[in-house]
Amino acid sequence: MGLLSFFKDAGEKLLNLGKAKEVAAAPTEANVEELQNSAVQAIQAYIATQGIATDGLTFAFDAASSTVTVGGEAPDQATREKIVLCCGNVHGVEHVNDELTVAAPADESQWYTVVSGDNLSKISKQFYGDPNKYPVIFEANKPMLSSPDKIYPGQMLRIPALT
Repeated sequence: MGLLSFFKDAGEKLLNLGKAKEVAAAPTEANVEELQNSAVQAIQAYIATQGIATDGLTFAFDAASSTVTVGGEAPDQATREKIVLCCGNVHGVEHVNDELTVAAPADESQWYTVVSGDNLSKISKQFYGDPNKYPVIFEANKPMLSSPDKIYPGQMLRIPALT
């Protein structure tokens, strides 16, 4: 997939951005490394809370570019995409460098960034021509989405092909 861009100011508030500003004011190698390690731990913990295994994967966060890099082998394409979404839909992350491979390759999903006024039915009509296919998008983005009604501007969603 490569490098994906996300809205830096949208998403789960996992990273200690106050600490990031403090580090930016007086950066030392030690406090930058501490900040980056803390961010990686927060992102990995968030992915774990979504019920997605990250065994064997590597994560890195570069505070200067607000980029998460994730590598290793995911079991399938859907898991790969969910990991990338979890990394990117975090407040303070602007890019995800996807270096993941998959054990069971499949077609990649399309990506869509939610804008104000969107709902899953509207997005479903845009991609599938049928607003009633919104459950496909909802299921593809679970467990990050807890309800079809809870999406927000700036959030990136997976839009899988209809089978």
